[in-house]
Amino acid sequence: MGQCVTKCKNPTSSLGSKSGEKDAGKSHGKKGGGSSGTHTEEVAKSSADVIFNGTKVSEVTVESSTAPAVSAEVQRETSAQDAGGVSLAQIDDLFSCYKDEYEDAILEEGMERFCNDLCVDPAEFRVLVLAWKFQAATMCKFTRREFVDGCKAIQADSIPGICSRFSVLLEESRGEESFKDLYRFTFQFGLDAEQGQRSLQRSIAIALWRLVFTLDAPPLLEHWLDFLSENPCAVRGISRDTWNMFLNFTQSIGQDLSNYSEDEAWPSLFDSFVEWEMERRRREQSDSEATAVWPGT
Repeated sequence: MGQCVTKCKNPTSSLGSKSGEKDAGKSHGKKGGGSSGTHTEEVAKSSADVIFNGTKVSEVTVESSTAPAVSAEVQRETSAQDAGGVSLAQIDDLFSCYKDEYEDAILEEGMERFCNDLCVDPAEFRVLVLAWKFQAATMCKFTRREFVDGCKAIQADSIPGICSRFSVLLEESRGEESFKDLYRFTFQFGLDAEQGQRSLQRSIAIALWRLVFTLDAPPLLEHWLDFLSENPCAVRGISRDTWNMFLNFTQSIGQDLSNYSEDEAWPSLFDSFVEWEMERRRREQSDSEATAVWPGT
């Protein structure tokens, strides 16, 4: 594995240069009159120049025989180099370091090695952001296309290159529209596509909510997650609508919940949460008052 990573970190790629072409415009004659031998030399040189630089058929044959080699070289270099400057060959080598032996994808074991080389925990926010940029369809898996297109998208083709992009990606994820896209991606990312899931398991939804709000957690988040944890029978799964609407809820409803209205088109689970939260606060206030009256109890 160490050899594989070393190979990925030290790519070798160079642009070849054309060779063997003769310079045009050289002088072919000598000053003054010369002997017939000299004249023969001049004719020979002139003929050679005509063959390579003139319009004779023999010259066309020579040029056409060398053209394909140059063209192939350019094509190879063009295909190996993306327009953005990253090396597609290097990305492919990097993918090969972690791909599964039997499937053309990076699976759980390869993902763990990939994260170790990146010096990140597979369960941390940076990995979620990377999966978002790679548009990964499934947890713990990168297909070849997802990996290649993702590396091109973030303009990185090596482990150090990906690491250097993390700060930019994290900053990008904090933008309003970018975060909304990341947030909605996270729901889909958490589904088991092979099982045809349409809603998140409660425990997975709780973990993903904590993860996606790593940088900017709304004040009500922990109380919302406590509500879900304490009501396992009432909350079996989280639908896409509930997931998406919770982001709107955190952005439009104040921490004191005073502007929440059941008459608005909120999911019924939110009604239950607000009722549960208000009751929790009443109990908390009652306990606090009792402690004030009977200190030390």
